[in-house]
This record gives sequence, structure tokens and C-alpha cells, in this order.
Amino acid sequence: MARSLDGLVLSPVADQAPGQVGTRTRFTYHEEDGRIWAEYAGGDVVRGHLVGTRTGDLLDFRYVQLKQDGTTSCGHCHSTVVDLADGRVRLDERWEWESQQGGGTSTVEELTPS
Repeated sequence: MARSLDGLVLSPVADQAPGQVGTRTRFTYHEEDGRIWAEYAGGDVVRGHLVGTRTGDLLDFRYVQLKQDGTTSCGHCHSTVVDLADGRVRLDERWEWESQQGGGTSTVEELTPS
């Protein structure tokens, strides 16, 4: 099993569609006893939260976010936690909106401390 996500800051490696999570978005993860949660913000997202569970290297969570234009959206995501060769963590994600049509895949990686 990959290492704990607790206290890690991750960011997408590529921008999604306009008005969504992108490379300027930062996720701060927390993990305890198989439960995960995170706060995120940046780019078009003013504030976002996710909450879910971790079983081994698999995450199952729901997310909700407030965007710069004042709209909200929510969805469901399954992620696989991967340990990278350089010691960082990557999440390979498969997500689907619940508040609107659409879904896709994304990758977020742990940022190196500056």
C-alpha cells in the first residue's frame, strides 16, 4: 500500500475544462483510519471539499466546490494511489459529475516542498 496522504499537498498535472480544477488548484489531504478528506482552492475554484474512504490504494470520495462565478457543482471520484520513483505520491482519478453532465480522468501529484 502506498504511503499515507495525511498532510500532503497535491495539484493536477494538467488543466481540465474552463471553470474546473486546474494546475493552479491545491488539494490539502487528510487521512485517518481509512477515512480521507481534503480542502482545495485555486484557479476557478474558490473553495472545495472532498470526503470519502480509502481501502488499500483505492480512494472513493465525493466532492463539492464553489467556483469564481458563484456556481456550485458536485461529483463522485475513484482514485488509485501510486508511489512515484522520486518518493512523491500520484492519484490516478476517474470522476463523474453528479450536478451536471460529464466525467473524465485526471492525475494529481504531490508537490515538492519549496
